[in-house]
Amino acid sequence: MKKKGSGKTRVNGENAEQIADVLKAVAHPLRLQIIDLLCQSNERVSDMADRLDTKQALVSQQLRILRMSGLVETYRADGISRYTLAEPRMNDLIKCVASCKRK
Repeated sequence: MKKKGSGKTRVNGENAEQIADVLKAVAHPLRLQIIDLLCQSNERVSDMADRLDTKQALVSQQLRILRMSGLVETYRADGISRYTLAEPRMNDLIKCVASCKRK
């Protein structure tokens, strides 16, 4: 029987820094909430601000950080800017982290 966790590591010297950068980018409560919203649908900044009950300027500031990290993208539809996840697998990360129990 194979031991749990045996085999090759998924984190190594080549990708550890990149993984840490992604985790740093999402390591903020509002950014986590924004990513969670974008896991469900593409959104306008004003709609995200309303759904998160916060100021639009604050949502925009956090979106800028996520955009600079390459985690979200913007596109225009019918003259309106919308945000979408650049990496749809972020949904898996959010599910995993949300299900972790603190001891």
